[in-house]
Amino acid sequence: MAARAKTFLLCHGAWSGGWAWKKMHPLMAQAGHRLVAPTYTGLGERAHLANPSVDLDTHIQDILNVIAFEDLNDIVLLGHSYGGMVATGVADRARERVTQLIYLDAFVPRDGQSLFDLNEGGREPMRKAVSSGDGYRIPPNPPPPDTAQADLDWLNARRVPMPIKCFETRLRLEHGEPAMPRSYIYCTRLPPGDVFGQFAQRTKSEEGWRYVELDASHAPNVTAPEALMKVLNEIVA
Repeated sequence: MAARAKTFLLCHGAWSGGWAWKKMHPLMAQAGHRLVAPTYTGLGERAHLANPSVDLDTHIQDILNVIAFEDLNDIVLLGHSYGGMVATGVADRARERVTQLIYLDAFVPRDGQSLFDLNEGGREPMRKAVSSGDGYRIPPNPPPPDTAQADLDWLNARRVPMPIKCFETRLRLEHGEPAMPRSYIYCTRLPPGDVFGQFAQRTKSEEGWRYVELDASHAPNVTAPEALMKVLNEIVA
């Protein structure tokens, strides 16, 4: 059992949803924690709400509403991949509710930055993909190559295109850099063109961060759930 039960609130990655964290619920419960895994507007079970105006601020508001309506306090906010953009905005606007911020192979934006500012290489190919698609959404990136076939089938059947505005919106911080304890989990089984190495470097060398490496590819919630749970447990213990 963990020293103290924690409430983990997930900000999931692009094209994904709370559903993709299915393997983590029993592990969280075993460790005495609770995982709250909402899905953003326009994705997962809320795919029918997708429209061209959905952007990063919509997704930040989605999570803020979960905090308000579920009356969550003393939150461990967990941002995965694109979810780092969302989590940073949520932590900024719900500072009194969030006690820890954990980035899992995630973008760590500063005030005024968009995801495309942090992944310039992705901008043009993704814009092209949008214009050959429905005009406002980016088709999913493929899951990591070491994903088991059964998991690939499960993921590919459920991942949906992502509104490009989510990647174009500049994050606005009202209170500057988040002040609560922050951790960065860097997944070391690198994809080609590793986008997250820049944040590993930054959080390793910058004051106020706990830096951890995980021997897994980009979606350990699918490919290495036990190893991920172990690291999360150590961070919150």
